Amino acid sequence: MEGVLFIIIVFGGGMLFLLSKSEIGQAIADRIRGRAPEGSADPALAEEVERLRIEVSELHERLDFAERLLAAGRDQAAPAAEDA
Repeated sequence: MEGVLFIIIVFGGGMLFLLSKSEIGQAIADRIRGRAPEGSADPALAEEVERLRIEVSELHERLDFAERLLAAGRDQAAPAAEDA
């Protein structure tokens, strides 16, 4: 059992060391530290995200309007069905 644990610690530690020296390891460390990735301030991407937010907001308003129309139609149809 100790032999297996030793192998896991040695190889696992070695892999973690190599990961820490790679670009992926540096990116993970920066994320843990709370630093923003370099070159993340792409104005075209930010503009596209803002445009998509506006479109989603408009779609949300349209969905709310359609739901209100459907609810109003059901409310008007219910009394007519009771009279019959």
